[in-house]
Amino acid sequence: MSRFRQQPTSVKAWPITALAKDYPRGWHVSGHRHRRGQLIYAKSGVMNVTTREGIWIVPPQRALWMPLGMEHEIRMEGRVAVRMLYLDRPSSAVFGSHCKVLSVSALLRELILAAVKAHAEKRRGRMAILAPLMVHELQEANEEALHIPVPSDPRLKNVCQRLLSGTSAMDTLEQLAAHAGASSRTLARLFESELQMSFVHWRQQVRLARALSQISQGHAIKSVARDAGYTSCSAFSSMFHRVLGLTPTHYMRQMMEP
Repeated sequence: MSRFRQQPTSVKAWPITALAKDYPRGWHVSGHRHRRGQLIYAKSGVMNVTTREGIWIVPPQRALWMPLGMEHEIRMEGRVAVRMLYLDRPSSAVFGSHCKVLSVSALLRELILAAVKAHAEKRRGRMAILAPLMVHELQEANEEALHIPVPSDPRLKNVCQRLLSGTSAMDTLEQLAAHAGASSRTLARLFESELQMSFVHWRQQVRLARALSQISQGHAIKSVARDAGYTSCSAFSSMFHRVLGLTPTHYMRQMMEP
């Protein structure tokens, strides 16, 4: 049964509260929801967050906006250092009622870390100064396409589950159609109508999610590229850069930043 997590009574009046939690590899936070809007920031490591709107990939230096009241569960890919902001209703309203992955600028990163420290030390005056700056920076943050929508049609759901599990990662749409009991043309149409993206695009998002997880665990780029279905590191790097705005090598360096 879904539930609201209780916020500490001593900070209910604060417009923004900030918490830090570190999780081991593979840790699963079961379905829950909050009375406040939540910003889930990956200081290090990669998270997969599942909601009714789909699966959201949250790598380092990115953050996921989670609207108040939306049930979600989180799975940690590797060790993950999570920093969370909880915004009151007036502040939450600015960011809407849908999930979105946001880029975290150097300034926003430092503001989040400073807020975590100030909250732990119960420094209300400092939090009062940091809060409007954080809201402003969040409003300026770019939204990133790190979302894997999930379908409702049972035939398409069968295909998507096979791809997500990795059991059919390299199968063509025709091969997947044979398992789903539908023609490849029907599946292609369902991808466009239900998920608003092509089969190729959706599978690329799944492969990117797996690649981010593997990189966070220290796998070699060559191995990650091959597992993602790319015959060369340069082709994989080009896709990676197009989606995330940096190469896999630079991404690995970014992950190692303190």
